[in-house]
Amino acid sequence: MLFAKNSDRPKGECQEFEWVRPRREASTQCTYISVPGHTAETLGCWISRPTWGWGAEHGVNEHGVAVGNATIYTITDPRPFPDALTGMDIVRLVLERSGNAATAVETLFDLISRHGQGGSGSAPGLPRRPYWSSFLIADGGSSFVIETDAAEVVVEEVSDAAAVSNRVTLGSMLPRAHPDQKIEHFVEPRLKATRHLLSTGRVTVDLVKEHLRSHDQTSSGWDVCMHNDHQETAASMIVEWLPGEVVVWSTQGSPCINDYVRRTVIVR
Repeated sequence: MLFAKNSDRPKGECQEFEWVRPRREASTQCTYISVPGHTAETLGCWISRPTWGWGAEHGVNEHGVAVGNATIYTITDPRPFPDALTGMDIVRLVLERSGNAATAVETLFDLISRHGQGGSGSAPGLPRRPYWSSFLIADGGSSFVIETDAAEVVVEEVSDAAAVSNRVTLGSMLPRAHPDQKIEHFVEPRLKATRHLLSTGRVTVDLVKEHLRSHDQTSSGWDVCMHNDHQETAASMIVEWLPGEVVVWSTQGSPCINDYVRRTVIVR
């Protein structure tokens, strides 16, 4: 199994790719709110984190659970909702608290039901941009797509391969899609290209790297490797599950101009 994700962020934003050590704490301070700490020691994880925030765009933990999220828009306007957990906060909390993909799904449901979603996904000083999230979760044996609309959460287990982007994709979520989102130009070309790659048969790490570096989906920079007037790809990650270990390939900055760094996680 392979897991792959590009992190498309406001232009000029920097991310850290860091190892978060296990810890015990009574409460966890996230980007905007504090939540009760985990009942046991947290799990160590590699995360890619915008330097201004607590949460992660994507990551993988010491049990080989990988999680990433993407912004989606629905008929529910996120702007009136109070600051709560961002999608990035949820990614990191799930990584720190989940020993497998199924537990990760349960943890995500619990976090949203208890604490809600809310808060800007952009750095202080930039326009406030709250959002809802879709998630990919995988552990080398199973994987799930999760899409959210405020407190509503829909999950679907992946039978073969799946791709997500900045729009709803699950059938039961489609009626909630925002009717005015211009997906034909800004979203659909990237999603279509990734789905085509997945349909070709055996997908290798090298093919995924090439795809994550690609710029040929649009003429205006809304590509898999994004470079336009508003956003650019700020980080990239590929996770490969092998017997007894997990290989993590990552870039900080756009993958088209940065080499992937290889790290190994020995799975507990």
